Parts: sequence; C-alpha cells; structure tokens
Amino acid sequence: MVKPKYKRVILKLSGEALGGEKGFGIDWEVVESIADEIAKVRELGVEVAVVVGGGNFFRGRSAEHIDRATADYMGMLATVINSLALQSILEKRGVPTRVQSAIEMRQIAEPYIRRRAIRHLEKGRVVIFACGTGNPFFSTDTAAALRAAEIDAEAILLAKKVDGVYDSDPKKNPNAKKYDFITYLDVINQRLEVMDSTATSMCMDNEIPIVVFELAGGNIIKAVMGENIGTLVNVKEER
Repeated sequence: MVKPKYKRVILKLSGEALGGEKGFGIDWEVVESIADEIAKVRELGVEVAVVVGGGNFFRGRSAEHIDRATADYMGMLATVINSLALQSILEKRGVPTRVQSAIEMRQIAEPYIRRRAIRHLEKGRVVIFACGTGNPFFSTDTAAALRAAEIDAEAILLAKKVDGVYDSDPKKNPNAKKYDFITYLDVINQRLEVMDSTATSMCMDNEIPIVVFELAGGNIIKAVMGENIGTLVNVKEER
C-alpha cells in the first residue's frame, strides 16, 4: 500500500471556496465534500489541521467605511462561523474535531494553545484554527504559515478555485503559463497570487512546502499522497 507523503498537514481553505459557485454564505454540498475528503485523509493516518478564511461573509481589506483594524476583527469573526460549520459536518461523520480560536470565546471554541493543538492531532482529532493570528493586518494565509511552523506541519495544502500557480490570471489571459514547480523567491519577486508576501516569506524561512491545487473531488487526498497535481512551492523540486 502506498503511504501518504505527509504525516501532518495544514489544509488552508478560503472562505470563498466554502461559498461554492456564489462565493457568499455557505454551500453545504461543498462543505460536505470537503469533510468527506478530510475524513478519508485522517483514515490514512495523516494528522490534519485546517485554517479557514472568512471571505464568504466578510473580507476585512475590502471594507471602505470603517478602519482597517476593526474590519479585520470582523473578518476574524467570520472565520469562526465557517469553522463551526466545518466542525459540525465533520463530527456528523464521526470525525473528532476541535476548534481553536486565536480570540477567546470559550463558549464555542477552545483558546489556541500550541501544545494542546499538537496533542489533539496526535490523538487523531482534526483541529480547526479560527480567527487567523488574532491580530489585524495579518491574513489567514499568514495564519496558516504561522500555525504550520508552530505545530511542525510538513506542508501547507492550499486549496483554491484555480488548479495551480500561473504567471498571470488565467481567467483574464488564456495564454497564462501554469507552473508545476516554483520557488518561494520567484513567487515573491513576480508578485504571484499564491499567498501574501508575509505568509510566503514565513514558509520560506521555515522551509514549509506549499501545494497549490484546485478544490475539486479527490484533490486533497491526491495532495497528501504526493501526486503531481497543482503547483509545488518550495526551495527545490521534490517530485
């Protein structure tokens, strides 16, 4: 039997992905599909932590009428809604799950404690990290990079609406070139929209590979197994 390439991963989901085709609110079919894949990955013996965005409800940097810090806190609260939704669907499938929030709200989530998060993972529980880093001016991409470094994750699985990293927007440019592999520095220097520069730099400093792929049926499992899908962002190509 082929073994998974990674033993512990961070799965980064955008809020828009949870919103499905509309990109707003929660598309329950999408959430159920994601939960099914996470359950299968867990059955392979892989420890899974999830960082969820909140853009399907509120995107802080797009708010024009309030100050940025307040807008970012509102965006953090949106991630809690998505985290609780994913937790509920996972637990309906018998997958033990914990939501840990970077902003304390003890009635609905545990406070983020690194050692407790690692212990949950070791016991086979899926840990969902809510509220980003708990600080304004930092994206949930940066939260994924930070948590990956803290819990010693072997990779960040970045599930997006596109099937990898391109040299330009494939929706606007039909001749856009897709990369199978690209270095962190090239991502930063070319200003490619993989993760923000802070998150990319943190992954580079801590040598955490990023696998960018389309959130479609079976791709989370394929990414965990190390199959050649999407784009690998790393210091050097490992495939």
